[in-house]
Amino acid sequence: MAEVVLNHVIKRFGNSLAINDLNLSIDKGELVSFLGPSGCGKTTTLRMIAGFLEPDEGDILIHEENVTRIPANKRDTALVFQNYALFPHMTIFENVAFGLKMRKVSKEETRSRVLEALSMVQLEKFGDRYPRQISGGQQQRVALARALVVNPRLLLLDEPLSNLDAKLRQEMRSEIRQLQQRLGITSIFVTHDQEEALVLSDRIVVLEQGEIRQIGRPQEVYDSPQSHFVADFVGVRNFFNGHFESHAFITNNGIKIFTDMKQKSDFKKIGIRSNMIVVNPNNKEMYINTFKVKVELITYKGTIIELLVLFPTGDSIVVEMPSEQFKQNTFSKGDQIDICWRPDSVLPLSS
Repeated sequence: MAEVVLNHVIKRFGNSLAINDLNLSIDKGELVSFLGPSGCGKTTTLRMIAGFLEPDEGDILIHEENVTRIPANKRDTALVFQNYALFPHMTIFENVAFGLKMRKVSKEETRSRVLEALSMVQLEKFGDRYPRQISGGQQQRVALARALVVNPRLLLLDEPLSNLDAKLRQEMRSEIRQLQQRLGITSIFVTHDQEEALVLSDRIVVLEQGEIRQIGRPQEVYDSPQSHFVADFVGVRNFFNGHFESHAFITNNGIKIFTDMKQKSDFKKIGIRSNMIVVNPNNKEMYINTFKVKVELITYKGTIIELLVLFPTGDSIVVEMPSEQFKQNTFSKGDQIDICWRPDSVLPLSS
């Protein structure tokens, strides 16, 4: 059953169209991520669902109730802000209890629920501290506990991990996902980080300029992006313009790339993931797509080596290979190498 429904939602700021005819349905218990660059409309959409912004047109339904004109404090939602928005003059306990106090919950019940919420986020021993006395990761947990303590039917998270370092971000997104699944709470997560969306989500909604470009499970969006924009945003770095002829794509500079498409297509662009390209294989005769290229740049990135290579046509492509495999090769900048990929690695893309 749908927990959240957006019907033909439009939002303008002056003469600027921020959200253009958005239609979306989110099922009960799902965690859906809004993914896209700054200014794509993801936070605006989240704030309309929360009730902090009102759409100019369209309707928003939460558990079958039309809440379009209902204020934020009357909706059964909780929002975790990017900057946590903790009260510096209140203890951790008081911060988490704030929503219950506003709802006039009894002191006895408030204490019980706050302690339970702090236990959920492993901060039960920190109730008497102030926000300045705990780390950024702990502050993030407090903000999450404050949202969960009111038992909302809908949890909204607005880039809550963006202020954390890389290691802590990985730990927190795992904790958020486990907690969300354990509670079964319907959640919407806003992010510009494709890895974050892939790890956390049941479904991903990719937004560009206030419009939905693709909706799907993480594997669907990653493996089968439908457009150049989506492919670029989920990590595809190599693109060619051209046209299809039978089972092959002919680039504008004449490179013939075989695909697994069964019939001629009108697509004018393809994408190839860097990690799907094989360097100097022992059995290159197994690959239909095999090309001799020149190594232009070698970049060490820990577990992988990134190569920028040039075709004789002048086209460039980025290749990723495991560091261990690179150690077994003897090539360097300026050398000629073979690169190969399978036909099913070619992604047909709309403009």
